[in-house]
Amino acid sequence: MLAEFLAGDAQSGKVVPPTGFTARLTLFSAFAMAFLTVFALALSLATGRLADRWGAELARTSTVRISAPAGEMAAQTEAVLKVLETTKGVASARALTDEEQRALLEPWFGPDLPVETLPIPRLIEVIETEKGYDADGLRLRLAAEAPGAVLDDHTRWRRPLVRAASRLRLLGWASILLIAATTAAMITLAANAALAANAQVIGVLRLVGARDAYIARAFERRFTLRTLAGAALGTVLGALAIVALPQAQPEGGFLTGLGFRGWHWLWPLIIPPLAALVAFAATRAAARRTLRNMP
Repeated sequence: MLAEFLAGDAQSGKVVPPTGFTARLTLFSAFAMAFLTVFALALSLATGRLADRWGAELARTSTVRISAPAGEMAAQTEAVLKVLETTKGVASARALTDEEQRALLEPWFGPDLPVETLPIPRLIEVIETEKGYDADGLRLRLAAEAPGAVLDDHTRWRRPLVRAASRLRLLGWASILLIAATTAAMITLAANAALAANAQVIGVLRLVGARDAYIARAFERRFTLRTLAGAALGTVLGALAIVALPQAQPEGGFLTGLGFRGWHWLWPLIIPPLAALVAFAATRAAARRTLRNMP
């Protein structure tokens, strides 16, 4: 049945003009919408990866910040490390060196920041086990052993970041739905214009016995194939544009990670068939409605 639809026949093909305004409108709409869909897909998938990565990286790491006078810093740091060593759910803990803390502050204060002479809190990196630890219980133990220690389990950082990335992913999928709706609207306008322009031809076909289903099928086939061709071209150029984007870099953040990874490259392949399906449905509805209202 699909083969018959794609092949059509010579007579039905003459019902719809092969060129003209409606042909150009259909091809351009399909091309532009497919091109935009590729980027919407890339955005949605990239933000999904970002949310997963942020959640995984922040979920199993914590930080203990020690603020104490210089004479007490070493003692409190040692006390915190002993508490962490005996805490169930803590895989490892270590105090960051001056060089590591300088590297953390370098993007904001430059490379020559005198960390050792400034009252900067000492940071202790905590790596959790898969089961994690009791954060409230650990805070109580730290308060008793090292009054200047503050536990940051990254919850207040992790949740907003993951929530923002998840919403951005949802926005990407919503954009794809809007693109599909816009494509359907443009195809409907083009089909209506083609039907109106060929009213006399349709009238003659009816006189010689052609049924409305036969006439509608001619329009469906023509607009579906035009949309398929335009969407295929838009998808190819969109994928090439994605390939040309910078590769993911740690210092580049999210913007350099926009694109497809692994099997996600299969997603763009469904854009042309889906665009053709949308065009078929839109043309079918427009053709049958218009033919029904024609005298």
